Amino acid sequence: MGTYAFKLPDIGEGVVEGEVVEWMVSVGDTVKEDDPILSVMTDKATVEIPSPVDGKVTKMIGEPGDILPVGEVCIEFEVDGSGNASASSEQPEPVVEEVVETKPAKEAKPEPVVEKAPEPVAPAAPVAKAAGTKALASPAVRQRAREANVDLQLVLGSGPGGRISHADLDRHIAGGAAGASTFAPVGASLKTKLTGTEEIKVIGLRRKIADSMMSSYSTIAHFSYFEEVDITALEELRQHLNSTRPEGAPKLTYLPFIMQALVKALRESPECNALFDDEANVVTRHQAIHLGIATQTDRGLYVPVVKHVEAMDIWQSATEMVRVTSATREGKASADDLSGSTFTITSLGRLGGLGATPIINKPEVGILGVHNAKERAVVRNGQIVVRRMMNLSSSWDHRVVDGHDGATLVQRVKTLLENPATIFM
Repeated sequence: MGTYAFKLPDIGEGVVEGEVVEWMVSVGDTVKEDDPILSVMTDKATVEIPSPVDGKVTKMIGEPGDILPVGEVCIEFEVDGSGNASASSEQPEPVVEEVVETKPAKEAKPEPVVEKAPEPVAPAAPVAKAAGTKALASPAVRQRAREANVDLQLVLGSGPGGRISHADLDRHIAGGAAGASTFAPVGASLKTKLTGTEEIKVIGLRRKIADSMMSSYSTIAHFSYFEEVDITALEELRQHLNSTRPEGAPKLTYLPFIMQALVKALRESPECNALFDDEANVVTRHQAIHLGIATQTDRGLYVPVVKHVEAMDIWQSATEMVRVTSATREGKASADDLSGSTFTITSLGRLGGLGATPIINKPEVGILGVHNAKERAVVRNGQIVVRRMMNLSSSWDHRVVDGHDGATLVQRVKTLLENPATIFM
């Protein structure tokens, strides 16, 4: 028997390090070649690293949240034969999906691998899932659960935020649990005194989101602007188009209409369809309109991009929006799908609300928030009537977009949505 030391492979051009999101194996596990062993995040993309060999896991390097340099040993296996621990550094590395580039950093030199006895790793205490939330698990764990006819909502996860690992699934199938949750079960009496606490390490995408939001909010002088829109006529048009839509076309929501309205509005306000490099003090205005669509997933918030909306009709923009948002929710979005936006739309959907102050998707200079549509009593021509109303919230980078310019764009979108035929003229 020998030791096979596996180094973190190159996971994309320009990427020199990755953050450990989840180990899918434990010390003592026996794995087959190509079994998923590690989930690693770089920038906005998360990739699963497969095992390069058949063997038994004897050592794992790095906890969730740790940063590992490309080329450094991250896991060791006991394998048949002599292994590679004392061999040359040339070893097969699996090919993984290309991810978004990160800024170059100095690559750490891998240290010589010294074979050691296995070090047992104690599993973290399982975490109960909040009511109504989707269980966090990798695609491999979900597939195993389906094959075993296990409802992941009933499995206690020991990973960050209650993420379910293979070991958690094994314990559930075996009928046991590695410790009790510190949280009272959902539905416990309101008169019960609760003392439980839960610590969740901010890692992976959640850390990326935190860093991005902090950078945006601390460097951009935000100002926000709100407006309400009467979309009664738009709703009638939407219903008509859906009832007569072409075969294979997606059902229209309000977003494709808003996207098409933004095409006209941004053409008339080019200062709002721009990126600001605050280090170089350069604003780059774009003719192309690439709209980011803020999308909530069970892994956190992503912003897939519908590119060249200016060249699309209503059906094409709807189809492409469905494609990129669905791929994002399923964890199948490419690096290109998640980059390149020039302006972002964020929708609270059915959660609605009267208003919000969305944070700009840096280095963009504006963002439009869409709230749900409701029938409300309004005054028209001196009469109280019931109309379908929608609120819009927007935020702007006041360093480069004046208040008048941001308000002008929102008012133009309002006019187009209230007179929807003009969107297509």
